[in-house]
Amino acid sequence: MDQHDQHGDTGALGDAEYAEFMELAAEEGFDLEDVADDVAAAGHGPLPVLAVVGRPNVGKSTLVNRIIGRREAVVEDRPGVTRDRVTYEANWNGRRFKIVDTGGWEQDVLGIDASVAAQAEFAIEAADAVVFVVDATVGATDTDEAVVKLLRRAGKPVVLAANKVDGPSGEADAAALWNLGLGEPFPVSSLHGRGTGDLLDAILEALPEAPEMTFGDRVGGPRRIALIGRPNVGKSSMLNKIAGEERVVVNEMAGTTRDPVDELIELGGKTWKFIDTAGIRRRVHLTEGADYYASLRTAAALEKAEVAVILVDVAETLAEQDMRIISMAVEAGRAVVIAYNKWDLLDEERRFYLEREIERDLVQVQWAPRVNVSARTGRHVEKLVPAIETALAGWETRVPTGRLNAFLGELVAAHPHPIRGGKQPRILFGTQAGTRPPRFVLFASGFLEAGYRRFIERRLREEFGFEGTPIQVSVRVREKRGRKK
Repeated sequence: MDQHDQHGDTGALGDAEYAEFMELAAEEGFDLEDVADDVAAAGHGPLPVLAVVGRPNVGKSTLVNRIIGRREAVVEDRPGVTRDRVTYEANWNGRRFKIVDTGGWEQDVLGIDASVAAQAEFAIEAADAVVFVVDATVGATDTDEAVVKLLRRAGKPVVLAANKVDGPSGEADAAALWNLGLGEPFPVSSLHGRGTGDLLDAILEALPEAPEMTFGDRVGGPRRIALIGRPNVGKSSMLNKIAGEERVVVNEMAGTTRDPVDELIELGGKTWKFIDTAGIRRRVHLTEGADYYASLRTAAALEKAEVAVILVDVAETLAEQDMRIISMAVEAGRAVVIAYNKWDLLDEERRFYLEREIERDLVQVQWAPRVNVSARTGRHVEKLVPAIETALAGWETRVPTGRLNAFLGELVAAHPHPIRGGKQPRILFGTQAGTRPPRFVLFASGFLEAGYRRFIERRLREEFGFEGTPIQVSVRVREKRGRKK
C-alpha cells in the first residue's frame, strides 16, 4: 500500500507540515519512502487488541510466540508459570496489533473451570477480537464449552484455532470443532508453525484496522481514568470517597471486590469515567496466580483508560510490585498521576525515608504529577483533578516540526554526541509523529547511545513540558542516498 495516497498517514503532522518535513528529508538526501514509513509507524493510533484464550496446556503461549515471532511469552513445562508481561506487540503483513496472552496464570485455585473462565473474561473485556485455542487431539471439553458461552455473550469477533494438528489425521479432529458453533476451525500446529499464516490472515480480518490518528477532535464523553495500584492499597476506599457513597464492596480481606464497574463520577465540577480494576475475583488467599491475575486486570483497565492514577501506600516501603504497576502504565503509553495514600498517617521520620525512596525508585517517572491523599478521610482528593488535567494536557501536547528542529539544532550544537569509533553521530532532523502519548522520530547520521537518548528526552521535557506523560523517542539511522557503499 502506498503511504502517500493515504492522507490519514500524515498523522499528527497535517498536510502542510508533512510536506515541509518531507522537503527537509529530501534536502538531507534521505529515501522519502523510508522516511514516510517511519513517520507512519510512529504516528499510529492505539493499536487493536487481540486476546488469546483457552484452557491450560493447549499451546496458547507457543502460539503467541509464533505470532510475535520471538520467544517472549515464556513457555515452561510446569503448568501455572507466572509472568509479569501480559501484552505484546505483533506485526503481520505490515499490520500492527497488540496481543493479550492469558497463558501465564494456570493455577488450580478456584478449580480450573472458574479460573479459565475468569481469565478469559478479563482478556475478552480488553480485546477487539479473540483467538480461542482448542486442543484438537482432545476435542472440546466442558471448560471449552463454558468459554464458548462467554464468547457468545461478549459478542466480539472470534477466530477458532484448532491446535496440535500435526498431520492429516489431525485434520479430522479439527473438523469436529465445527460443532462449537464458532465457525471454521483453523488447524494449526503452534509448535511447528503449520497453518499459522492462514490463522493470522483470519485474525486480521477479525481485527479492526488500527484507528486513524485523530488530532484535537477527541472522541466525546468523559475522560477515562484507571485507578490502579497493588492489591489492598485502598483503591476501593478511594473510589468510594470520590464517588461520595459506598458503591464498591470493601472488605478487610485482600481481594474481595467483585465485578468491574465503570463509574461515572462528578469531581471538581466535571464528570469522569473511573474504570474499576479492583475486582479480582478470589475468595482464596494469595497464591502464585493472584499476582498475575492482578496484572491481567491492570492491563485490561489500562487498555480502556487514558490516564492512570496510581495509588501508592506510603505507610509501607515502596515495593517491586508498585514499580511494576508504574512500568505497566508507562509501557501502555498512558498519562500518569501518582497518588500517595495514607499521607496523613506519616511521622516525620517515615516521611524523610519515603522522599529518599521516591527519589531512588521512582526516578523513571519524575515527570508524573504527585498528589498526597487519604482515601480514608478523603483529604486532598479534590487535588486529583488538576493533576489529572495536567497529565492529560501533557499527553496531548504536540510540538510543531519547525519548532522541534530549531530546538534539536541548538541542542546538538550545545551538546554534541560523544565521538565513538572516530565518528560523531548527529541528529539531522526530527518530527513528532503522534500524541497520546507524544511520539518522536529522530533521524540521525549514526547510532545514538542510550545515555544520549535519555538526555534528549530530559531536554525535551525541560523545553516543552510534557508533564504527566511518557514520551517515546525512536531514532532512525539512515544512510543518505548516494553514499551507500
